[in-house]
Amino acid sequence: MLVPTPLLVAEEVRRVRKGRLVTPQDLRERLAARAGADITCPMTTGIFLNIIAGAAEEQIAAGKRPVAPYWRVVGDDGRLNPKWPPGPACQAERLRREGHRVSRDRVGGAWSVR
Repeated sequence: MLVPTPLLVAEEVRRVRKGRLVTPQDLRERLAARAGADITCPMTTGIFLNIIAGAAEEQIAAGKRPVAPYWRVVGDDGRLNPKWPPGPACQAERLRREGHRVSRDRVGGAWSVR
């Protein structure tokens, strides 16, 4: 099992091109393949994605280039992560700027890429 570092996760997220999306599972599979491992730890990958999202938003607010385009990472069902800073509305706006259709569910209010 690969236990990735935040820099490895950020590097893999940076490989996701504008207009494309990836799931955390896809990221874990790519990381494992690059390291010659069977799997990548889902817990540390999730924690590091959250940290990357926060760092990216701080960098954007400071007028700098973000460490990685975290907004291109969506759930298997297309849902946006409600726990990432500063929230799914910001991620939705970033995805819209890249040409994705994002909407909010009427029931529950979850944000999703359609």
